[in-house]
Amino acid sequence: MHASEGVGISPAHILNDPIASPDTETQSRDSSPPGALRKLVLRLHFYAGIFVAPFLVIATVSGGLYAIAPTLEQFVYRDYLHVESTGPAAPVSEQVAAAQAERPDLTVSAVRPSDGSGQTTRVLFSDPTLGEGERLAVFVDPVAAKPVGELVAYGSSGALPMRTWISQLHRHLHLGEAGRVYSELAASWLWVIALGGVYLWVSRFRAARPRGASAASRLSASAAPRLSASAAPRLWTLGGGTRGRNRALGWHGAIGLWLVLGLVFLSATGLTWSKYAGENVSNLRASLGWTTPSLSKELTGDDAVPAAGGTQVLDTNVGRVDDVLATAATTGVTGPVEASIPSNADTAFTVTQIREPFQFSPDSVAIDGATGQITDTSRFADWPLAAKLTSWGIGLHMGILFGLANQIALLALAVALLVVIVLGYVMWWRRRPTRGPRRWGRPPARGALRSLRPVTVAAIVIGSLLVGWFVPLLGLTLLGFMAVDMILGVLQRGRASTGVSN
Repeated sequence: MHASEGVGISPAHILNDPIASPDTETQSRDSSPPGALRKLVLRLHFYAGIFVAPFLVIATVSGGLYAIAPTLEQFVYRDYLHVESTGPAAPVSEQVAAAQAERPDLTVSAVRPSDGSGQTTRVLFSDPTLGEGERLAVFVDPVAAKPVGELVAYGSSGALPMRTWISQLHRHLHLGEAGRVYSELAASWLWVIALGGVYLWVSRFRAARPRGASAASRLSASAAPRLSASAAPRLWTLGGGTRGRNRALGWHGAIGLWLVLGLVFLSATGLTWSKYAGENVSNLRASLGWTTPSLSKELTGDDAVPAAGGTQVLDTNVGRVDDVLATAATTGVTGPVEASIPSNADTAFTVTQIREPFQFSPDSVAIDGATGQITDTSRFADWPLAAKLTSWGIGLHMGILFGLANQIALLALAVALLVVIVLGYVMWWRRRPTRGPRRWGRPPARGALRSLRPVTVAAIVIGSLLVGWFVPLLGLTLLGFMAVDMILGVLQRGRASTGVSN
């Protein structure tokens, strides 16, 4: 979701831009190598903001909705998720059998037993008519062992239709694999725009503060916008006037500075789900041994039963579910869990702690249903650090790790980001000329790269190539921005040679 697009959308970001504020002292500062680097970042910040911001807006809105979807789900589907019956729950095997009687045309694959009074049990079926990652969930009253309804559930999180629809909107705009380009593009540029905006904002205040001012005072000043009572009514007026633009700049930069850590986090975790950069992340983790350990479900050894399958084996295993859950509980795998129900005699049951609020260390265990023997375990404590961080990051990104507080924080982040984006466009509009043929805000001055030292240019080129290779859409669109900039430069020189004003 996500995105601090706003941190880098506006060309008017910088008050000491040679175009926006052409005083002699500022021009002298900008001619130095640090000033040249700042102008280069400003130009990149401007083009990335203008072209990428629309993608970020969509990702931000859909991501904000997805953040609160788990809570909305509890209200929208309360008749499926909750029952009013009280008393001891029927054996899980009976609940599964009741669901099977409701859908005899499908094959049961797993069960998520009720984890508390008033909650339903979710029995999951494989359905060849559903899409990838989707299963049919039959909700069962655990006390009466009676189905109360059925819905399609998606993924390991068990998202129900509303949350799934929002998730797919956020992920690919309901356009399939082709639509994933939009979300990857937004995630690829988000961290660049955010960090670029912080660099521009902090460097502006460093240059503006007195030389004797401490670093702490400069940082404190950069984190709060400069406001004035006279500027207040001009903020949302799209007419001219520097006070209104300066006030918008103050809010744009200060809010973006506060958001930057959250935006970089959303960008990094979002890229792990992307198509092109995500594959590179997966390959890197595999090469370094940072992948999440897998749980073996294959039964081997002298006690292994010859391969077999079918209705008889499945029915037998349904009857073993309660014993399997009890065995898993002795190993500490308790709470909200999902137990797979194998239909082959040479496949073990698996019991896995599902992703829930404040579930920081999900464990899983494989159990031979015929003997009750534990055949494999996966302890979160034994995972590589990178796998742990990935698990926590996914839960945090999805608004699950810290429950409602997590969701509210993500929603607030999305709203604040939209404000930053709008302020960026307000500043861009205010910068437009009031006379002449030009109708749009002037971009920052070009030529900064030529002012840098050769070693700095080499470092920028090498760094851009490496980042562009690892994050392909970032590299391709960066080349696109360079092409647009070169074309605009040619057109500008052509107009200048014919005497047409810029």
